[in-house]
Amino acid sequence: MGKTYFNPGCALTIHKPEAEVALLKLLRDKYDGNVELHSLCCHHDPQVEKGSCIVVVCAGCDRRFNKLYEGISTLTLWEVLDGVEGIQYPDYKGRKMSLHDPCPIRSKPQVHRAARSLLKKMNIEVVEAALHAASSRCCGDSYYPDLPLEEIHARMKERAASMPCDEVAVYCVTCVRSMHFGGKKPRYLVDLLLGEETVPPEGDVPEWHARIKEYRERH
Repeated sequence: MGKTYFNPGCALTIHKPEAEVALLKLLRDKYDGNVELHSLCCHHDPQVEKGSCIVVVCAGCDRRFNKLYEGISTLTLWEVLDGVEGIQYPDYKGRKMSLHDPCPIRSKPQVHRAARSLLKKMNIEVVEAALHAASSRCCGDSYYPDLPLEEIHARMKERAASMPCDEVAVYCVTCVRSMHFGGKKPRYLVDLLLGEETVPPEGDVPEWHARIKEYRERH
């Protein structure tokens, strides 16, 4: 049987590298004391033993590690944390939030359930958008660079406007940017778990994608 690895993904590592340290410690304390940090980008051969499991934060990493490479499996951080005991969650005292599900995991109801379960454990009431879970609509960013920037911005605003609450929980860093651009207050699930505020990544769509591309080439 292979080892367990934790891959925080390029977006989280670029945006908030201190969070990957906190999450790795949480996983070692509550899930698997031998879990190792895995920093290779999902666009490259993961170079792990067959039978290994990679715990991922990013929905895109989940999809690519599963589709592109044989002999490994993935679990999302949300499924792992929801399945372990003894975690002290922050109490948000019944605050209402909408929840945006990232498009790469539309076909994974177990991930949708885990994200909602974690929010419930933090005493957050989810007010669902009309299109959610398997019917969720893209935040707009995935259309880059195929569509003009103005149309991408319009799609971001449209998706954000479909959220019933001003605060929108998200579990993708790029979706954080889109909801912020669309006029909502995004609350990244990692930040909620760590009891921290969410600060959207700096830069417009091309700048953000340039930073991600540079990371991929280095990892």
